[in-house]
Amino acid sequence: MSAENDVWSATPEVLRLFPSFVWKSQLRGDVHAPLNALILERLNEMRRGLPQLQHGESWQSGHGLHTLNEFRTLVPCIDTAAQRVQEFLRIASSTPHITGCWANINAPGSSHRMHTHPNNFLSGVYYVQVQERADTINFHDPRPETAVIRPPVSELTAYNTDQVVVTVATGMLLVFPSWLPHSVDTNCSEHTRISVSFNLMFPSFAETMAEPLWGVP
Repeated sequence: MSAENDVWSATPEVLRLFPSFVWKSQLRGDVHAPLNALILERLNEMRRGLPQLQHGESWQSGHGLHTLNEFRTLVPCIDTAAQRVQEFLRIASSTPHITGCWANINAPGSSHRMHTHPNNFLSGVYYVQVQERADTINFHDPRPETAVIRPPVSELTAYNTDQVVVTVATGMLLVFPSWLPHSVDTNCSEHTRISVSFNLMFPSFAETMAEPLWGVP
């Protein structure tokens, strides 16, 4: 053993502080297949009369899809996911409710820049139609101070990267903190990529949770 190693009484321990989470689940085929068929049919109706998307173009629906009958199977799946996240985080409050739900249709060549979803607690996305070369989402390091200095690395690891790429599939549901920056790379496939995004927030937040944590004088 070298003199350098003699100073340690045990192997140094690496502590993981303030982790960010992404909750990932897959709907069964017998659930997502009929659900996706209903969603696609409704989206086709909503876009009837509109010009076909060209290379690099995207389209988003309005934010009230969770109120439509075609989404009645998806809504309880989102609610269950939110409840499980709440239990995982040991949150002692009412389960957050959907505040907005909208479709994203991305033609080949389109992408989505890095962004967050303000004024919500959780956000997520459900994948209706994805395929190879259009089946990832990127999550970015939410700590801007880490970019102050970035020395070169010999290998990317979970401890030195500023981006994590998550592979997704049709019928998959992701939930993540609304403050976590994310983006979608260019659709490099020959087919349209379709997803449904949503936000969740605690009901009656102002009445039940908005007081300062240190109390009101």
